[in-house]
Amino acid sequence: MTSRRSFVALAILLGIASSGTPSFAQERSQERAIVVASTTSTRDSGLFGYLLPMFKAKTGIDVKVIAQGTGQALDTARRGDADVVFVHAKPQEEKFVAEGFGVKRFDVMYNDFVLIGPKGDPAGVKGKDIATALKAIESKGAPFVSRGDRSGTHAAELALWIVAGIDIATAKGAWYREIGQGMGAALNTATAMNAYVLSDRGTWISFRNRGDLDIVVEGDRRLFNQYGVMLVNPEKHPSVKKEAGQAFVDWLLSAEGQTAIANYKIEGQQLFFPNAEKKGS
Repeated sequence: MTSRRSFVALAILLGIASSGTPSFAQERSQERAIVVASTTSTRDSGLFGYLLPMFKAKTGIDVKVIAQGTGQALDTARRGDADVVFVHAKPQEEKFVAEGFGVKRFDVMYNDFVLIGPKGDPAGVKGKDIATALKAIESKGAPFVSRGDRSGTHAAELALWIVAGIDIATAKGAWYREIGQGMGAALNTATAMNAYVLSDRGTWISFRNRGDLDIVVEGDRRLFNQYGVMLVNPEKHPSVKKEAGQAFVDWLLSAEGQTAIANYKIEGQQLFFPNAEKKGS
């Protein structure tokens, strides 16, 4: 895959070939646009579609979102192909900063994960205990869809199997389907299979193709889902738009950005809850 740096170099070369030197307008346009590597949940929930026009109106900065699983988003940033990372797997994020790829990590907002399943609940898991629910799904071989994409949701799912005392690598069988895709695709697959699936609440609220599925487990404190944001380290990648990227981070953490996150609702339901921690880690 052609890196962003190669793409920019090619664009500049073409500009030189066509007009001698890049125009001031071209340079200005490049300065006022950033790339944010983020999770599929921030896109699929509609959050970015709501926030980014506000941010552009405030700053004039365009934001291009690359929506991937958290692991892929962090890899994109490690290659220098993003200016900011906005994801939800704190241990991976802290490792990213410790390795020098991120400047600082900041809490931005949270919601929770929910276990989705058939309304008839064939595995008998309905309630508030996620570990008990996963044990029942595994013991009965009830269909379960896993994102299998190194996303924050996938990482949370794998951690929850461990909490349930199940080695999913050896326990999985035909009942456990890994799809290697995002949250929307996982929910669509679960709908088609009438299967169980772990979802972030924001994507579930915005999801329309629910079929016979509903929330069967929620409210367990182990389902907490924290999101964090980081500027990619310009010392590692000089191509990073430091000022514009930091402006996006600062706006998310500001009172205005936090209020905007809180105000994003679908049919009266709040999808994300701001909890910016200005100190960072």
